[in-house]
Amino acid sequence: MSDYTKKFHSRKSIRLKGYDYSRKGLYFITICCQDRVCRFGHVENGIMILNEYGQIANDEWMKLQHRFINFELDAFQIMPNHMHGIIKLNEMPAGSGFTPDQGKQSNHIDRPNPIEAQSTTHNPSIFDIIGAYKSLVSNYSLEIYKSRNQMMGKLWQRSYHEHIIRDERAYENIADYIVNNPQKWEEDKFYNK
Repeated sequence: MSDYTKKFHSRKSIRLKGYDYSRKGLYFITICCQDRVCRFGHVENGIMILNEYGQIANDEWMKLQHRFINFELDAFQIMPNHMHGIIKLNEMPAGSGFTPDQGKQSNHIDRPNPIEAQSTTHNPSIFDIIGAYKSLVSNYSLEIYKSRNQMMGKLWQRSYHEHIIRDERAYENIADYIVNNPQKWEEDKFYNK
């Protein structure tokens, strides 16, 4: 077994063992860019100014509510090198699964919808939702890089951070942190010029 294989397989999961991440509830999500490179814009006078990649990240997060019928949009913020969001998962209607955003076209470069209609036997989980989101943002950003004959490299850091929100007070504190994140950018642990 190679050193890489040992290292990869010996990583500890940060997920709560035995927890069903497709379960109804509120989840605080943080997704970081690879090496914390600022790819989505910059903060100016406490306001996040999105560039074209940041706009893709913003738009694709908003579209998740149309792609997954158990996803409800809540507070979120795209930052220069990461994003924070609260995902509210609702109960799924019987017999339903993934529902792609059919008939709604993005205002980005013309492209077909990358998620085809499919019926699943499980409820979409946080893992499914974040995986789809990261893939969509990466693919659409890569199109722009390729159109300019540029190399993008890896957009996202492996995995993501999540926290199960268990009460109203925690929800209010987290939502406040997310909304005010641009105003406190230079104090943020992800701060990188």
